[in-house]
Amino acid sequence: MSRLPEAVEAFPRCAELRLPADWRQVAFISDLHLSEDLPRTTAAFERLLETVQADALFILGDLFEYWVGDDMLALPFEARCAQALRVATRRLPIHVLRGNRDFLLGERFFAETGCRDLPDPTVLRAAWGDSLLVTHGDALCIADTAYQQFRAQVRQPAWQAALLARPLEERVALARQMRAASRDGGRAPESYADADAQLCSQWLAAAGAPLMIHGHTHRPGRDSLPGGAVREVLCDWELDQAQPRADMLFWSAEGVRRESLIPL
Repeated sequence: MSRLPEAVEAFPRCAELRLPADWRQVAFISDLHLSEDLPRTTAAFERLLETVQADALFILGDLFEYWVGDDMLALPFEARCAQALRVATRRLPIHVLRGNRDFLLGERFFAETGCRDLPDPTVLRAAWGDSLLVTHGDALCIADTAYQQFRAQVRQPAWQAALLARPLEERVALARQMRAASRDGGRAPESYADADAQLCSQWLAAAGAPLMIHGHTHRPGRDSLPGGAVREVLCDWELDQAQPRADMLFWSAEGVRRESLIPL
């Protein structure tokens, strides 16, 4: 991977990944929020790892509901997920980008699962001539100033080192407490700040790509952006509720195709 220059002030340093010439189709998912409380969602993810027809799978953040350090791999549920990933990476490359809930995924996770560490953001260059930019999406939601301040804090190495120095049980309890408080707040996803359209366009112009794929906002769909660019937003996965939802995107020379993962 090479580094692109910072073409605009608002654009962070961006990685570039050139896809192998023999790749014909790659797949994207995000926001699975895997936890032992979501058995149907977890089972669907395991089935996908066994059956997805693509040259590579890109997971664009929030694979887990929370991740408070790679010593979580010793826990039964996380060990199960790691094993499923380890088996799947023997047949296809899996690139994992950190989200706002699993930004502490570390070297041990990638070593033990065989997944490839994907920087956020990364521009993908395909052999068929197209390019797209992938990101989790939370950095684009600039209207939520309180979250952006929190995000800046928790990405500091000193903050992370202090958290990881605490016992695993304490970190897990803290993460569960924070998630419970978030759910009890009662805010619906549609009330959250969306990705800023102008900023999305600036990122794409700087990356030299006409298309962005991201997750995070839980507002799946396709949107036109200023300047003629396009963003595709991935669906969060929720198969343990009365109204299940899950989808994935495929990118090939024919363009981007969305596929529902809900059985008819």
